[in-house]
Amino acid sequence: MRVDDFDYTLPQELIAQTPVEPRDASRLFVLPLEGGPFRHATFRDLPDLLRPDDLLVFNDTRVLPARLFGVRPETGAHVEMLLLRPLEEQVWEVLVKPGKKVKPGSTVTFGDGLLTAEVLDSTDFGGRVVRFTVDGGSGGCGVASASASASASAHAGSDTGITLAEAFEKLGRVPLPPYITAELADPERYQTIYSAATGSAAAPTAGLHFTPQLFDALEQRGIKTCFLTLHVGLGTFRPVSTDIVEEHQMHAEFYSISPATAARINEHRSAGKRVVAVGTTTVRTLETAADSAGQLSARSGWTNIFIYPGYHFKVIDALITNFHLPRSSLLMLVSALAGRERVLEAYQTAIGLQYRFFSFGDAMLLI
Repeated sequence: MRVDDFDYTLPQELIAQTPVEPRDASRLFVLPLEGGPFRHATFRDLPDLLRPDDLLVFNDTRVLPARLFGVRPETGAHVEMLLLRPLEEQVWEVLVKPGKKVKPGSTVTFGDGLLTAEVLDSTDFGGRVVRFTVDGGSGGCGVASASASASASAHAGSDTGITLAEAFEKLGRVPLPPYITAELADPERYQTIYSAATGSAAAPTAGLHFTPQLFDALEQRGIKTCFLTLHVGLGTFRPVSTDIVEEHQMHAEFYSISPATAARINEHRSAGKRVVAVGTTTVRTLETAADSAGQLSARSGWTNIFIYPGYHFKVIDALITNFHLPRSSLLMLVSALAGRERVLEAYQTAIGLQYRFFSFGDAMLLI
């Protein structure tokens, strides 16, 4: 299967630069999985488009202030660093720009020396492995080791009493995708209203459309909800650079499913009711954690699952998602659920109707 088969042309003006207000005022493109015409709604209409016994599963990850701006002390050159994931105490995998000039052995300082990153190694995906220290002290891991959780805060301080997590909060900015050039007035607008577990380098954007009022309307209709965690990293937004789909390698991302969430989903499926994933990261978590019969157990770990046409879904019945970049692994996942030709037809229809695309764009319901 060729990556070119998942290409399409998008007019630049349809890339949403700012979110709509309120969140649930975005448009909703409805793609029936069993065939039939496309439908068009507003996101706040979602409760009426679902059954009273549906279960919505959300990713409650929260975006790190993962974008750091520093300098190389020996040259004064400016460096941008994007946090991806913790590997061990104080050691992180990151992306660096310009990468060619930041080689193993070099250092980068941030905030007039408050934070220092020593580059230890390069990664297979073009990133770097760095060790952070805070103000020359021991630092203290702001995020727990990868084997435990990519979101738990530690409280050990440096010689100046500031933790690594506090240094990230002080110096970092919430990262926006490179196709968004407008400044975001309120950084919280790139967080879901239910975000809880800090650890992502990007937002699970399907969830950006939900409001407290919409959650109330879902509850009133009898629609259930539950939450899991996948920390969005390079696996979700890394471009597909191979010509052949099957040759693409996903980057691992950390996920966690609680006993309560696993039990609720299993009970729901056993009763023959639908499971609706909110976002592709939720899909990837559920499909990773399920056994061959679609049963879930409480677990945490790493996933590099790559879903593309031909995949047999074990857990989900429907999906809420945004419109995705051409040739991306996310577009391939959506095509695995609804069929490539059907999805590309929907995208062309959406372009013709001036839907807004990508992270701050409109949404699609595949059901």
